[in-house]
Amino acid sequence: MNVQEMVFQFVGGLGIFLFGLKYMGDGLQRSAGDRLRDILDRFTTNPVMGVLAGILVTILIQSSSGTTVLTVGLVNAGFMTLRQAIGVIMGANIGTTVTAFIIGIEIKEYALPILAIGALLIFFFKSNKITYIGQALFGFGALFYGLDLMSNGMKPLRTLESFQDLTVSMSDTPLLGVVIGTLFTVIVQSSSATIGILQGLYEQGAITIEAALPVLFGDNVGTTITAVLAAIGASVAAKRAAFAHVIFNVVGTVVFLLILNLYVPLIVYMQAVLSLNEPMTIAFAHGIFNISNALIQLPFIGVLAYIVTKLIPGEDMAVDHKPKHLDPIFIEQSPSLALGQAKKEVMRMGEFAYRGLEETSHYLNSDLRKHADLAMQFEEALNNLDRKITDYLVTISGTSLSDAESAKHSALMDSVRDVERIGDHFENIIELIDYKLTNKMELTEQAREDLNDMFNLTLITVKQAMKALDNMDREEALSVVQKEKQIDQYERSFRKKHILRMNEGVCSGPSGIVFVDILSNLERIGDHAVNIAGEVLSQDKP
Repeated sequence: MNVQEMVFQFVGGLGIFLFGLKYMGDGLQRSAGDRLRDILDRFTTNPVMGVLAGILVTILIQSSSGTTVLTVGLVNAGFMTLRQAIGVIMGANIGTTVTAFIIGIEIKEYALPILAIGALLIFFFKSNKITYIGQALFGFGALFYGLDLMSNGMKPLRTLESFQDLTVSMSDTPLLGVVIGTLFTVIVQSSSATIGILQGLYEQGAITIEAALPVLFGDNVGTTITAVLAAIGASVAAKRAAFAHVIFNVVGTVVFLLILNLYVPLIVYMQAVLSLNEPMTIAFAHGIFNISNALIQLPFIGVLAYIVTKLIPGEDMAVDHKPKHLDPIFIEQSPSLALGQAKKEVMRMGEFAYRGLEETSHYLNSDLRKHADLAMQFEEALNNLDRKITDYLVTISGTSLSDAESAKHSALMDSVRDVERIGDHFENIIELIDYKLTNKMELTEQAREDLNDMFNLTLITVKQAMKALDNMDREEALSVVQKEKQIDQYERSFRKKHILRMNEGVCSGPSGIVFVDILSNLERIGDHAVNIAGEVLSQDKP
């Protein structure tokens, strides 16, 4: 085999392996349904449950990096605390070892038939569920076919003197192996692929177990780069979660390097006693490393959280997305009390809508991304609370309610929808500001003043609408109706002034469109505020 053929087989095999790994993970994820976020959100009440959730999700998507990135996103969105996230990250490290065990099964000769069955299910069945299973099977076959090509491409390496010298150096200097494993995983962006290559090298006899294990440790360090990249520009809490991932794997690597002289004989002993083939030996070494690392550090999650909090200072601006008042026990005990709890959550939702709109106003005036990010956290919180409150109210509707309670229930149901729509509109405004910044558009000083006047009036109107709902105050509600009429007048007046600026050539067409669309969204927010006030006015006078 010439050098070109060797390189082509290795590079092509690596490409097919990575494609197969992703395709299999996508198929598994889709066949399992879009419940991964819910698994992480619901089953991370304590660190041990977080570890189990991390293992499960990583097995489903076949990517510890994917789980960690998802976790960083949940922390960034306020769905998960730092301590919960660290537990999930530990579980993800354990879950990713499953891929190495799959590779160790040694079914490469069946790769092509598996690919054929997968393709058959994808192209000849209309059911989505069967298609997703076919996708997972096709990815599974591609994984093994790519692995076989890589293995063939690596065969000549064992005869190369330079490669033999490198493996001797790695055996003598384990830190070199760690560096090589780390760098290669950073380049490939998949620890599973790097470990698959390592399994192939060990199977071909191109590398010794003494040289392979430090590379294995380095793979775990290298895989943290994906989470670090995902945390760039994210919240302080998300940065801390990503950094905790780095510390967790680095600490594990240091510990196992210190006991390497004991670990190598253990793996060799297990290989002999269990009659393990070479790929499965690496899989066992990987599994023991990650499980032991998690067990060692699990009791110190609080310490790890404290360390990253000190190393990455700053105020954690994450919004708490979870409801605080919707305990199902209230529904069983007293529907009336449950309605009161639901109302408290609606008021909290209204506070989020107000603060999200306020941050959007700050973003318009400062162009600082932190305001947009915080506003989007509030918008995600609104979406989550909308679902939770609506479900809670639907459950309450199944109980016996008096006429007054039914009216209150209906008012809350309608108000939840209006508050959630306020979030959609300030999200639209953020997208418009993003568009303005991306295309380097400038608003005139007058246009900025008009928008700020509109923002200020809309903010006051939203706050007053929520206050009216909270106290069922008809006077406040009537005041909201008047302010909404003023918002409509502002919109008409500011549009006319905008047309005059356009005619005078002071304002450009594209920036004028952004201006008008922001006005329109603020006017729609005013409409939703008056809808909330309308719920108060529709109630019978006390």
